[in-house]
Amino acid sequence: MKEKLIEITHINPVDIFGVNEEKLNILRTYFPKLKLIARGSSLKIMGDEDNIKEFEKKLDLMLAHFHKYNTLTEGNIDNLMLENGEEILKGEQGKDLILFGNGGHPIKAKTKNQRLICEEIEKNDMVFAIGPAGSGKTYTAVAMAVKALKNKEVRRIVLTRPAVEAGEHLGFLPGDLKEKLDPYLQPLYDALRDMIPTEKLAAMIEGGIIQIAPLAFMRGRTLDNAFVILDEAQNSTEGQIKMFLTRMGQSAKFVITGDVTQVDLPKHQKSGLIKSLNILKGIDGIAMVYLDENDVLRHRLVKRITKAFDKDEN
Repeated sequence: MKEKLIEITHINPVDIFGVNEEKLNILRTYFPKLKLIARGSSLKIMGDEDNIKEFEKKLDLMLAHFHKYNTLTEGNIDNLMLENGEEILKGEQGKDLILFGNGGHPIKAKTKNQRLICEEIEKNDMVFAIGPAGSGKTYTAVAMAVKALKNKEVRRIVLTRPAVEAGEHLGFLPGDLKEKLDPYLQPLYDALRDMIPTEKLAAMIEGGIIQIAPLAFMRGRTLDNAFVILDEAQNSTEGQIKMFLTRMGQSAKFVITGDVTQVDLPKHQKSGLIKSLNILKGIDGIAMVYLDENDVLRHRLVKRITKAFDKDEN
């Protein structure tokens, strides 16, 4: 009789073994010739060598499912135990599904242009996603970044925004520098909290796997093996966006999101995003996706407000 010890790392063992080992009991029914003993994050397997190898393959599928979707139900386990379990895992994603967020909540591309953002990110190393408030450009980009991290296509996520004052003044806000800047970065935190459990997200930020910082903090860096998002790029100056785009290192994905109708820069400064869209158009490896009011999925009044402002400006 062979014996093997497996350590479950970076996952709460309860998510895999179940409360009172209810998920592990399902595995026992599929592998009746094996003895499975769970102790904390360790799983001891005893039995025939061939059965142990087959069990390890199925356990790997379960772990991959959890890493990909943040959930593992008893029904998922039954599907993965089938002979074509690997094909089921690959096919579960569906056309519009990007990943499963907290509690197994599916995060999807909900419009034609959001799907186009996902497609262009898969094909290109740099993508500009331009559109009005509420069109899902930032949320879709963050979802693609989390997916890339889960699939180990990148080692870290870097999210950044220009800290431009939209009528408010940083100096008059209470707190230290971090507390003054955090409100500018809040939409990025909000998106991540939908996709990664709170404790795990805190650990990833603490460990530098996910970095969220103002644009000015990007100067002097080279970003390798990273999925990098510049949000609210319309509020970056020409110098800032050139600085940011030239931070790109090896095996990196850059996504730049913005709304060219909402520039909060002082009147004497030009938006670097608008210039970038003009001078980088047509360069191989750079894609540009333009969203419109049809992509706005907030309250129905947001579409009407966007249209009214566009009509007034035109």
